[in-house]
Amino acid sequence: MPDRTQLDSDVRPVDSIALTYGPVKTEPGVLVHSRRSREAGAETWLILAAPDTTEARREWAEYGVALLRCDLTFTAVRIPADIFLAAAGTTNRDEVADYLSDALDGGPCFFDGNSRSFYVLTPLSTGRWWDVPDTELLSGGGRFLGVPATTITEPDPRCAAYWVVPMGGPAALCDPGILRWLVQRSRIRLSEAARLEAGEDA
Repeated sequence: MPDRTQLDSDVRPVDSIALTYGPVKTEPGVLVHSRRSREAGAETWLILAAPDTTEARREWAEYGVALLRCDLTFTAVRIPADIFLAAAGTTNRDEVADYLSDALDGGPCFFDGNSRSFYVLTPLSTGRWWDVPDTELLSGGGRFLGVPATTITEPDPRCAAYWVVPMGGPAALCDPGILRWLVQRSRIRLSEAARLEAGEDA
């Protein structure tokens, strides 16, 4: 894994999606999907949310990011960076990635340096009840989101976004209940830190 420094459900898998790369057989009766196989499967599924799949693939190849609609196959929750960094207790990219992978139970999440925010992909049903303060639900009204190519898992010169927790495969989205718990925990940590700082300055 490349060295990383500072940080500068109710949807079922789509069985009909054909993966570009098949599973790797490791021993009799055991099949393991390679990283590229998972990336290809996730890419094929994500592209279903593009207005023009050919154009989206071109954007991914040329710019590293493509505009996908948030209310067709998934929705997304925008989390300001300070919330997740408070939860992780670090700004080191590797450590943040390891923490979020565990805390989100593998739920897909990418970071956008332009907005200084993390975006977590969740099921469409999240929009029916999401009301967590200090976050933004991107759902309804034809909302679009710039989503990085599934192969971009670290800062890339083509774009400001990269996957912190890559998608595990087609329709492998984050449980919104887990995300709610993590944000609430992070907000408590931030409040406690603010109280301590105010006490020291008093």
